[in-house]
Amino acid sequence: MQEHIVIIGGGFAGINMAKALGKHKDFKVTLVDKNNYNFFPPLIYQVATAFLEPSSISYPIRKIFRGKGNLHFRYARLIRVNPEAKQVELSNGILDYDHLVFATGAETNYFGMENVRKNAIPMKTLSDAIQMRNRMLTNFEEAAIHTDPEEIRKNLTIVIAGGGPTGVEISGMFAEMRYSIVRKDYPEFKNNTGAEIYLVDGGAALLKPMSKDSQTHTYEALTKLGVKVILNSHVSDYVDDHVVFSDGTKIATRNLIWAAGVSAMIFEGVPAASYGRGKRLIVNEFHEVAGLNHVYAIGDTSGMTGDPGFPDMHPQVAQVAIQQGLNLAGNFAKKFSGKPPVAFRYHDKGSMAIIGRNKAVVDLPKPKLHLSGFIAWLAWLFIHLLSLISYRNRLNTLYNWTVAYFSRDQSLRMIIRPMDETNKTPAEDKIDV
Repeated sequence: MQEHIVIIGGGFAGINMAKALGKHKDFKVTLVDKNNYNFFPPLIYQVATAFLEPSSISYPIRKIFRGKGNLHFRYARLIRVNPEAKQVELSNGILDYDHLVFATGAETNYFGMENVRKNAIPMKTLSDAIQMRNRMLTNFEEAAIHTDPEEIRKNLTIVIAGGGPTGVEISGMFAEMRYSIVRKDYPEFKNNTGAEIYLVDGGAALLKPMSKDSQTHTYEALTKLGVKVILNSHVSDYVDDHVVFSDGTKIATRNLIWAAGVSAMIFEGVPAASYGRGKRLIVNEFHEVAGLNHVYAIGDTSGMTGDPGFPDMHPQVAQVAIQQGLNLAGNFAKKFSGKPPVAFRYHDKGSMAIIGRNKAVVDLPKPKLHLSGFIAWLAWLFIHLLSLISYRNRLNTLYNWTVAYFSRDQSLRMIIRPMDETNKTPAEDKIDV
């Protein structure tokens, strides 16, 4: 009889684990996700800035599972867990399991700031990216018809909170768009916009986990592009179209992009003692959740304490999630062959961030090497292209990148949203995106 493994979450960790288990007929695997597609988070900012279509970085889960008789998909949300009965309650029914795996990733962390949560633009999901594209383009259209300089400035000024890879990449993208695409599309802004791009971080440097060379190069490159980098400063509120900082200063804008942090999620039915810092589930080196039997966690939602190379938990990045998913799948396979499980050890393959056209930074741990400029930019393109889940995604993305590189433009800047029941006009609906 097949053992039933239920995986909650179809991101890097969950999808790689399921695909690996698709080769082992001793298991029936059901992957549950609130979306019916897998997507590539490192490139959502390019969807948000209209350089890639959503389909370029996403792929239907059922198509990924096609031809694998032991892999199943359930389109649902997790409501609660019943560990004693070995069941999960979903938005569309009850599911029994022999083994339960949390691979739910993380969600945007607003650090308790309700005004920021309600009004800022998050950058975590594909839906966030489409929302951002619609909202930014709508604000640009509003600015094009205003005569009040202050209103124009509010609609065009962009504040990005968070100096990690997402914040760096999106600020560099907007800086280059400002001097090319925006002025071509909107001749109204050519002479006097008053708009600025701000990148804000609470630390002393951008790209905190990367090398000092990468941090310095990134700061200098963004500054040359015209981005105003503000360090050692936190966003404390967002009121009446003004971003308020910890020192009391304010910036007027209708575009606050939130890339300042993530946290894991709390699940009903999981005891409080199973959670650690950042709401991450405490797991041992075999991915087993503390205090529960037959329950595992991998990826961003897990906080492993058993890897000697990372005593303070692993970074919440794609490579950790992929490697953990494959390791846990391998351990389930070993169970049926009578072999002992393998303790997880993260192999750091390096870090990278793109800054703009022909500009990027790469840090490699072995050999310890720092790259910047054109070579790093090519490496970033190559790695991200190969990391996409299907050949179709890779071809579409490569085509769009090629067009954008040689034309310094892209033709995807459409405001597309479902018409709601109130039949609002675009101007009336500009906030509710």
